[in-house]
Amino acid sequence: MKYIALLRGINVGGKNKVPMAQLKQCFTKAGFQNVVTYINSGNVIFDAQAQDQIMLAEKCRVILEEEFKFPIDLALIDEESMREALEHAPAWWGEDPEAKHNALFVIHPAAAADIVAEVGATKPEYEQVFAYGPVIFWSAQLKTFSRTRWSKIVGTKTYKSVTIRNANTTKKVLELALSH
Repeated sequence: MKYIALLRGINVGGKNKVPMAQLKQCFTKAGFQNVVTYINSGNVIFDAQAQDQIMLAEKCRVILEEEFKFPIDLALIDEESMREALEHAPAWWGEDPEAKHNALFVIHPAAAADIVAEVGATKPEYEQVFAYGPVIFWSAQLKTFSRTRWSKIVGTKTYKSVTIRNANTTKKVLELALSH
């Protein structure tokens, strides 16, 4: 079965450095097959025997900490769930070039509904949010981005329960998963 691991908080501001070649080698050494990484934000596509995703995510965390010597949190999603989430993404997500479009991937044990509830109602004049499965789609106009409720999650407890990718990266990761 194909899985996608979306690492949180690596290669940001010169901290928590994780070279992609070493990341790929780490997953391969752990017995995963057809390992592919995509850009420095820590997107890993790999094949593994179908299994409980919570246990698989924990295995990934353990091998990452052993390899890189610091804890790395991650969201784990199987290819089918990622495809399904993107098929259900709202029409507005990823469309407007004057807006920022992000996908927030929820890290277990958090749930998308809990994250949405914790952040609170959107400010509809500035942003749009839609959750499907473990993915929260969020778009906001660039010119009013700082006024959005969702831009304020940085540095909060909620922020530690998600890893964020922009629309282009999210779509490309799925494309790579489907083609390998």
